[in-house]
Amino acid sequence: MTQQDRPGVLSNTSLERRAWNIRRKALLMGEVQGQGYIGQALGVADVLATSYFHAMRYRADDPEWEGRDRFYLSIGHYAIALYSALMEAGILPEDELETYGMDDSRMPMSGMASYTPGMEITGGSLGQGLGIAVGAALGLKRKKNPAFVYNLMSDGELGEGSTWEAVMSAVQWKLDNLICIVDFNNQQADGPTRDALAVGSEAPKWAAFGWHAQEVDGNDLEALVAAFDTARALPEPKPRVIICNTTMCKGVDFLEAREITHFVRVEPGEWAQALEKLEEGKPQ
Repeated sequence: MTQQDRPGVLSNTSLERRAWNIRRKALLMGEVQGQGYIGQALGVADVLATSYFHAMRYRADDPEWEGRDRFYLSIGHYAIALYSALMEAGILPEDELETYGMDDSRMPMSGMASYTPGMEITGGSLGQGLGIAVGAALGLKRKKNPAFVYNLMSDGELGEGSTWEAVMSAVQWKLDNLICIVDFNNQQADGPTRDALAVGSEAPKWAAFGWHAQEVDGNDLEALVAAFDTARALPEPKPRVIICNTTMCKGVDFLEAREITHFVRVEPGEWAQALEKLEEGKPQ
């Protein structure tokens, strides 16, 4: 492994600062369009910082390097969050930030693999990402490629039957190179996830199917680092899941307090206010 394969680990920039930078970029992109899934981007920033700047192997100047760890975004509407991480990682140039969501942009409002370097799959039809990740992980094992596949999915996708078919398939094929990350923010378009199908603790469900399951505070970087390290180092031939309980709009208190945060309404004058609030918590 060369030095450029783990750019985050070798950098002097802290994970706290990486997560803050990801949040800031997401807010700036949201301001360009006056809208976006900002609640999810702010909430999942710590998970993305841990993924890209602690756990994953990749080469910023070669996004299709065969030895890279794959990051699959099952939830296509989280694209604004992933674009922010890809810019922070140097895979996307930051000067494209102001093109977000515009005609001919490489950053459409819902993620599309054909447009964006580092965007491995086209998400959006929810419940499909884990199945794709299972196929990719199996393919990598058959090619004897040691790369990991990370699949970020939403808590709402836990209500999709296709998700649980993929869960069973991953166990059948002993996919120890697959790490599923569930962003559990308890918000869906129709209301709280807990009022839909995701009732009860999640980790025991996955463990009952044969996965190694961890549940952590998804906004606690120390807990995330420990969980990712455990998942990567696990000697047992089984897939791994990390359920990350996150807070929508994390880091901007007046947005956190909104009753509806699945698609949080940000008024024109509030973008600058949100950036100011984020600035107050800027880490070194």
